Amino acid sequence: LIAGEKLKLLFQFIKYETEQNDSTSGKENNFLGKKEGAQKPQEGRSEVAAETPQPAGFGQEKQIGDHEKTLKANKEDKPQKLLEMNGNTAVPHSYDYDLIVIGGGSGGLAAAKEAAKYEKKVMVLDFVTPTPLGNSWGLGGTCVNVGCIPKKLMHQAALLGQALQDSRKFGWQFTEEVKHNWMTMTESVQNYIGSLNWGYRVALREKKVTYENAYGEFVGPHTVKATNKRGVEKLYTAERFLIATGERPRYLGIPGDKEYCISSDDLFSLPYCPGKTLVVGASYVALECAGFLVGLGLDVTVMVRSILLRGFDQDMANKIGEYMEEHGIKFIREFVPIKVEQIEEGTPGRLKVIAKSTNGNEIIEGEYNTVLIAIGRDSCTRNIGLDKVGVQINEKTGKIPVNDEEQTNVPYIYAVGDILQDKLELTPVAIQAGRLLVQRLYGGATTKCDYVNVPTTVFTPLEYGACGYSEEAAVEKFGEENIEVYHSHFWPLEWTVPSRDNNKCYAKIICNIQDNERVIGFHVLGPNAGEVTQGFAAAIKCGMTKEQLDSTIGIHPVCAEIFTTLSVTKRSGENTLQAGC
Repeated sequence: LIAGEKLKLLFQFIKYETEQNDSTSGKENNFLGKKEGAQKPQEGRSEVAAETPQPAGFGQEKQIGDHEKTLKANKEDKPQKLLEMNGNTAVPHSYDYDLIVIGGGSGGLAAAKEAAKYEKKVMVLDFVTPTPLGNSWGLGGTCVNVGCIPKKLMHQAALLGQALQDSRKFGWQFTEEVKHNWMTMTESVQNYIGSLNWGYRVALREKKVTYENAYGEFVGPHTVKATNKRGVEKLYTAERFLIATGERPRYLGIPGDKEYCISSDDLFSLPYCPGKTLVVGASYVALECAGFLVGLGLDVTVMVRSILLRGFDQDMANKIGEYMEEHGIKFIREFVPIKVEQIEEGTPGRLKVIAKSTNGNEIIEGEYNTVLIAIGRDSCTRNIGLDKVGVQINEKTGKIPVNDEEQTNVPYIYAVGDILQDKLELTPVAIQAGRLLVQRLYGGATTKCDYVNVPTTVFTPLEYGACGYSEEAAVEKFGEENIEVYHSHFWPLEWTVPSRDNNKCYAKIICNIQDNERVIGFHVLGPNAGEVTQGFAAAIKCGMTKEQLDSTIGIHPVCAEIFTTLSVTKRSGENTLQAGC
């Protein structure tokens, strides 16, 4: 149909709708297919029309005015008036922004800065709801403020303590007692984080991205309400939205948990040394925090409900647990806290933890200075108005299902990061997904984020790097008869002189026999595991086979060279302990 015929039909439709609205005064307007059972409106038009309480017309594929203007043009029989603006062209709908990003973490910031490269008008809304103890932080999200960055720095502090002990065997002499000062460490870490927060704000300003420290919440199609810490509310509209709100620590839901316990959101800026600490949980967050706390000289106990590092290779997880126990961490297995009581106030104070067996009715009690809860994290999706715009979430987990282009079921709303259903919860993944999404939206690119063979590292005292399938997942996927596992223990040269932890490090690869022994799983326990894994991850992306790995000449003497000489298979049952260099 030509534009004039389309307009004629449109005005007939509007006239009908107006009569219907007049006859159903006070009822919700269901224009353009909003009635139950009505035909689905054309994509794009429904998004615009739904923004106004009255009908909007379209001509030449663009919005042409609102209800009142359309009716006036219809009565005057001059519909072309609505097109005779700016050189006889239809005026597109005007939004405040091209893209509004809700969440100023790694993924959200990466997407916002990428969109700015395409000269798009971008806004970032970021607001940190304080923890039950009142802690909050600046721009940058979990990783920068209460995750990867402070965790790795405090892990390094613990490694330096071990290095001091090792140094005596290498000839270093010092007589004074070596002690650790918690406040010096946390102040230094927080100063660095503060510099990152400032750097993010400067980067947004330089790229002309509008930043507001305000809580973003959908209130209608293409519209969000931003509420700042003073309670001042503003409404903004955008053509597209990106949800990148991340997750926050989950609490136990028992008496005393929020009143007296802390989470990883509190630990890294804790204004006093935590003292004797109970870590509740067996997640990587729990084990990493327990690891650096004991490395700083504290008394640490980990209470575990079931298994360590659920979702990771259990062979590696159990080896990590054994190493941690050998280095002073106590484990209480198959117990969960049911109540936390305060015995004495202080910094730290004294707490009594009452716990119950998961296999019976046994009750135990223990006293600690600090209780750190690290049992998992919940997606920040339930209180941002997604129901008002129809975005579907997994009701059990709060996760958002998306297609392979990070698009939700609402076409103009996208999501990246830890809130995605069935996707990896890793900072670099969120960054990659955010950048690629923007490049597709505004740059004409077609590359999608690849969530397969993503490397990661758990920074426990004995670091664990992994890429690809766990052994359990590989057996389930391909069958035990179709995989070959090559493995070996090893002893880092740096640990030989101090004579510690002989053959505690471990290397393992999982190969698909039916695919030319292609490496489908890579696992390493040892120093600098992340640095080792990153390089091999690139090779796995390229389809590395066992034969190619064997033909690679190793660098001597380094830990990573063990992967070029793996010859013992698990099914053979042969000895994997390393002797000599």
